[in-house]
Amino acid sequence: MSERARLLFEALDLDADGALTRVEVIAALRSKGPTLAARGDLPFWGVGDAEASSALFDEADADGDAVLTFEEIAVVVDRRFGW
Repeated sequence: MSERARLLFEALDLDADGALTRVEVIAALRSKGPTLAARGDLPFWGVGDAEASSALFDEADADGDAVLTFEEIAVVVDRRFGW
């Protein structure tokens, strides 16, 4: 799993508990998305609205427990963002 996925996960983990909730992902992408994209930690096309962020969450939630681990999100962002 890429270092870029790790940096993105840490940026999205607003409460630093090692897991991401849907609300956390949507809030983090809305507040930090443009900055992350400008730094190269997120493709500009990855900065979307709440619906796009929610769809990314659903795609990554492999076990359906409504919480994303680093491993779950890394698989999706590495593949989807071409890292």
